[in-house]
Amino acid sequence: MDIIDKVISKLRPKARQGMAGIWLDEHKFVEAAGKVRQSGYTKFDAISPFPLHGIDDAMGIPFSYIPWVTLTFGLTGFSFGTWFTWWASSQDWAINIGGKPMWSLPAFIPIMFECTILLAALSSVGALLWICNLPMIDPPVIDPDLTSHKFGLFVPEDDTGYDAAKLEQLFRQLGAVEVKKAEF
Repeated sequence: MDIIDKVISKLRPKARQGMAGIWLDEHKFVEAAGKVRQSGYTKFDAISPFPLHGIDDAMGIPFSYIPWVTLTFGLTGFSFGTWFTWWASSQDWAINIGGKPMWSLPAFIPIMFECTILLAALSSVGALLWICNLPMIDPPVIDPDLTSHKFGLFVPEDDTGYDAAKLEQLFRQLGAVEVKKAEF
């Protein structure tokens, strides 16, 4: 296996088998996500063409840790910018020009600011890509209309208490216009 095949195999998602329900109304969809969670399912996914208010609470998704990554790397960038400007101006290349101080804070604020923003932004993007397992090559598609006007819930077979018949009945009771076995 050559290197390109190895990279593609790492980037290709591992498809899971399960049951998918599709809704047309976002309010019924958010309500259905809450009922599915109350039914004991914990590993289900929600697919929506746009962000939905309340879906995180309905699914029981905790707050993201990306802000903490951003803060940590932002402070690291600030510390590095402060240390580097001090080291470069007063230790490595110490030149006294016109009696000015060797290290003057106002002169180096832009550098410290830029280091803070650079590390914070890059770490946020990196953490997002890591959490979402991106990039994905050829991800499985439940329904092509989930990217325009439909909403879907997918419950994998390895979820606790998975029963296809009960799940299909639950989806239909919650207003799903279509229920089907799928991989995602």
